[in-house]
Formats: sequence, structure tokens, C-alpha cells
Amino acid sequence: MATGKITKRSVDAMAKSERTEFLWDDELSGFGLRMTSNNAKSYVYQYRMGGREAVKKRYTIGKHGSPWTPDLARAEAKRLALLVGQGIDPAGVDKERRRQAVDLAFASYVGLFVDGYLKSHWKDWQQGKSLLEREAVPVLLRTPLPLIKRSDVVAVLDRLTDRPAVAKLMHATLRKMLKWAVSRGDLERSPIEEMDAPTGPAARDRVLEDSELATIWRASLGMGYPFGPMYRLLIVTGQRREEIAGLDWRELNRDSETWTLPAARAKNGKAHIVPLNALAIAELDSLAVLLAPATANDGGEVAWPQRGLVFTTTGKTSVSGHSRGKSRLDRDVALLLKAEAEHDSTEYHPMPDWRIHDFRRTAATGFQRLGVRFEVTEAVLNHISGARSGVAGVYQRHDWKEEKRTALDVWGRHVSGLIVVADQSNVTQIKRRVAP
Repeated sequence: MATGKITKRSVDAMAKSERTEFLWDDELSGFGLRMTSNNAKSYVYQYRMGGREAVKKRYTIGKHGSPWTPDLARAEAKRLALLVGQGIDPAGVDKERRRQAVDLAFASYVGLFVDGYLKSHWKDWQQGKSLLEREAVPVLLRTPLPLIKRSDVVAVLDRLTDRPAVAKLMHATLRKMLKWAVSRGDLERSPIEEMDAPTGPAARDRVLEDSELATIWRASLGMGYPFGPMYRLLIVTGQRREEIAGLDWRELNRDSETWTLPAARAKNGKAHIVPLNALAIAELDSLAVLLAPATANDGGEVAWPQRGLVFTTTGKTSVSGHSRGKSRLDRDVALLLKAEAEHDSTEYHPMPDWRIHDFRRTAATGFQRLGVRFEVTEAVLNHISGARSGVAGVYQRHDWKEEKRTALDVWGRHVSGLIVVADQSNVTQIKRRVAP
């Protein structure tokens, strides 16, 4: 075993050998130079953890050359010797450092969290994934999880101050991700475990007026597939946007005129049967002919497709880009109102701010105005609250099927009447098909 002071001269003087050779420094114990049979040279530090009985370990400092010179490698060996003297294994420290730089880097950990938790625990896991990638990753990038501070999370949330609902969801998503990391042992403690959640958006009570609903319907007629028909189905069914957007033809039955929303797609995890009124049937018939023209026959009957998404631009995933669709609808509503104001020589008044979810609230309010009982309204909306929660929910097993059909028929006739009054030339009354 060759020994001597490791210097540039001694390193350069090492003769090539057919086997791996070592030069051990005679001043700093454990510091050495390794040269392989192909003349590759690297600096190493050899040590024991736990006394003479322990197995020797060898830590590679780096290859000879830039940046590792004999002097710089010696300084690094001295640092490693100090760690060993403190009972710290340099190999373990280096492994943890590499783990933090790669596996625990925030951007990488998001993927691990999505696959290991969100996909199996969150029904809307894609929303959580998109939110983290779009809003959090650009801020935290490759910051290792153990180095993330509360101020870093605040920096993410500060980007969302103008979107309180998104900020609240971001806080909840990050909180769950960091808590999951703690449960796996990847993090000692979450930096936001005692952090207050952002204030959510104020409760909305916007209910569209009849004239507004009629205007939106008429504007949607010029939008075409997929958003125009989707918005009209939202109006006439009162269901949630994502449930309509993900509608599959297999969930629909034209003979029974029903839509069965499976529990896996329902927001509350409860399967839901939605009776389809005449306006809904007409929209779906039009979509069936549009998407599969061969389904229409000479007798006027339409056979709906047996499978596939009703609203899709890819054929594989449900329609997305909802903000763009809403922006286009807002534009068309404004154009329609301006044209009407010009035609009537009146002042143009833009429609007050509204959201797609207001369709659902408007339908619920409309049911009440039209005399529908509260518990039937709850059943139509698939709400597990009020009259259907608590003890009543346990013992009340009536499915309200016929009452729901009556309510949605009444609502459909009301909406149909609004459209006819708004524009006699655009819409004709639709009568419910009577089963033979």
C-alpha cells in the first residue's frame, strides 16, 4: 500500500498499473487517491463509524482535475473527518442531500403526491394536479420539501389574492400534500400545520332573472358544439357543471328519459337519477344527430349512441377550457344586448356579472317560485342537506323519482316559455314524447 503526501507532483507521478492502485496520504488519515487501470484518478476518504470493529467505508470526493485539486480534496477530506468525529456518516449525509435535491424537490414531489395520494383519494384529482403544477411549481420549483418555509407558501398564495376560491383550494391542497409527506417520513413537520386558511369567496346569491336566462339561452344558440348545448343542458337540468361536462352516453336512457349519474362522478358520492324534460331530450337528440347522423331515422326517432362522451373535443377526455367558453358566451350575450338596444333605440345595459354555477341556483329558486316542495328541490339538486340529512336521511328512503320528474317538467316548460316570449322565430314549443 503506497503512502506519501498527496500533492500535484505525487498525483502526476503515479505510474499506470493494470489494476486499481491507491496512494494514502501520510499526513491526513483516510485521505487517498485512487487510480484505476485506465488511468482514471479520483480522491477518496476512508473511515470507520463505530471504532476498529466497524467495517471500513470509502467515500468518493471527486475526480482529479477541475474542480478537485489535491489541496481542495484535502480540505474536503478534513471536513469529512470532522463529521465522522461527530458521529455523522458522510455517506448518509450525501445520500440525504441527493435525495432532497432529486426526490424531495417540490416539482418532483408533486408527481409523487398525485400518483401516491390524489388519484386514489380525490375524485377531482386532476384539478389538484393542475393547480399545483400551474400555481405552486413556478414559485417553489426545485426547493426541497424540508427547506420550504411558511413564507414560501405565502408567496404561492399571494399570487391568488384576486381568486379567493382558488387560494383556499391551494391552501387545502398544499396542506394535504405536506401532511402526507410527514406521514411518509419525508418531512419532520409541515410548515403550515397551524397556518390559517385564506378567507374564501363571499357566499353568492346571484339568481338570474327570467329575461337574463332567455338572453343567455339565445346567445348560446350561436356557440355551437360543445359549449352551447352544454350550457343549455345546465339550464334545463340544474345539475353541476363538471357532472354535465363529463356526461357519457352510457348514463343516458332515451326510453325512460333519464340520466343516471354514477356515484363515482357525483360530487357528494351519491348516485343520482335525473329525469329528462322535453328541452333536455331535444338537446340530446340534436347532439346524437350531430355526433352520429346515422342515428336519425325517417320516422323522426333518434337512437342515442351507446357509449362515448357527450361533450369532448378529443374523443378521450371531457370538454375543458371552461373559462374560454364562458368568455365567449359573455361576449355573445353583450353583442346580443347591444343589437337589441340598437334595434329598439334604447340605451345599452350590460348584463351584471354572473357565473355558470348561477344556472344551478337559478333553477333551485325557480323550483320554489313554481311551487316545488323544498325536499323535492333538494332531491333534484342531489343535495344531502336540509330535509335529507341527519336522522331524516337515515330513515327517509323515498327516491322522489316521480316528484323530480314533475319538477323538472315544470321547470322545462317555464324555460321554454321564456324562450318563446323572447324570440318567437327561434324556438317552437316542444311536447314531451309519450311512451307507447
